Amino acid sequence: MAGMLTLQPIDKRTGLTREAFAEEYLKPAKPVVFTDLIDVWPAKTKWSIEFFKEKYGHLIVPVVSNNYSKPGKGYMTPDMVIPLREYLEKLEKGPTDLRLFLYNIFRHAPELTEDFSIPTIMDGFIKEFPFMFFGGQTSKVALHYDIDLSHVFLNQIHGRKRVVLFPPQESKSIYQHPFTVASYIDVNNPDYKKFPALHKVQGYETMLEPGETVFMPSGYWHYIEYTDGGYSMSLRANESYVRRAKGLWNIARHYVVDKGMNKIMGNDWRKIKEEMAKRRAEETMV
Repeated sequence: MAGMLTLQPIDKRTGLTREAFAEEYLKPAKPVVFTDLIDVWPAKTKWSIEFFKEKYGHLIVPVVSNNYSKPGKGYMTPDMVIPLREYLEKLEKGPTDLRLFLYNIFRHAPELTEDFSIPTIMDGFIKEFPFMFFGGQTSKVALHYDIDLSHVFLNQIHGRKRVVLFPPQESKSIYQHPFTVASYIDVNNPDYKKFPALHKVQGYETMLEPGETVFMPSGYWHYIEYTDGGYSMSLRANESYVRRAKGLWNIARHYVVDKGMNKIMGNDWRKIKEEMAKRRAEETMV
């Protein structure tokens, strides 16, 4: 399609065995959507908006908007802290850019862990870090990759999401900002004049339906649009000690350099990163 990035559909598979998953997706680091991985979870039908409002509406949660990654004083800080019930009511009312992400509700409500089970599709699931992600209709998650380099299984509970993925080898071509896990290209309206390396980028996309799970291999970039107001739960897996070590180093390096320089330089630091990203992308075009 003219003017759009080159994106191929992510395979959707039912009845995928552990062995087939390992050979076809895990080893080659290729994404896939499971249509039935969480069929046995009570959470799939139990975790309605009314359920969360009634049982856990009193919990105080940090909510962010599209301002979250803007440089300056408020860089990577919540817009507001409100009761979960109030946030869910905003989500129900319709379009909003407000999101609740990387939220470990299970620390406050450990009984919720009884509503899901760790999949047996691969080894190395990190049981201590299940996270929930909530977003209003039309809200967007900016293009990024997960700093700890774990594999991610994103399980959709309520509503639909459009998920766009790029493999790690495309990092320079999508103008990754150095010392961050961020790229600021417009996935839906790519500016090829400003970002010419995008012409050669190859990615994936899918519409993730309730009850489905998308497997995002280690280091994959992801951009997400909430087609409906809704929420999902992620599970992380890492079967490699080498990758775990790289993830820890990545976390330390990014936080120390990027947060420190942003505090000192503010918007000037972002301009420096933009120039570095441009130079690195140009190198891929030679």
